[in-house]
Amino acid sequence: MKTRYLALSLGIVFLLIGIMGFVPALRSLPSNAPDITVDAGYGYLLGLFPINVLHNIVHLTVGALGIFAYFSGVNGSRLFAQGLTIFYGALAVMGLIPATNTTFDLIPIFSNDVWLHAGTALISGYFGFVAPEKEESDARTMQS
Repeated sequence: MKTRYLALSLGIVFLLIGIMGFVPALRSLPSNAPDITVDAGYGYLLGLFPINVLHNIVHLTVGALGIFAYFSGVNGSRLFAQGLTIFYGALAVMGLIPATNTTFDLIPIFSNDVWLHAGTALISGYFGFVAPEKEESDARTMQS
């Protein structure tokens, strides 16, 4: 059950972050940031996290997938957490490499995004790969 709530929680958070990225008042213009090809909506969300329109779309997609995973049950939620671990783990590593920290000039993933992506990967990794499945299936059985 815990993995389902992780999927739902992350789904809601990522949807909110994706929506917030489209609000100009919440975005500050980048200074001394790398140039990127897709500069629509380029800036720092809350002055901390580099984003652009493609980054916002990724957040909305991940959010929708998280909510869908919650409704698909424990297996879908575990698969979502595993996928998030791999995806955000790769983004955290890419964000550390100057040649890839703008996702090939499309999406900014440098600066504070690195530790945020790494943290997301670690938390999702626990629920996707480490958390015991028995607890989840027992909790579901007890509710029936």
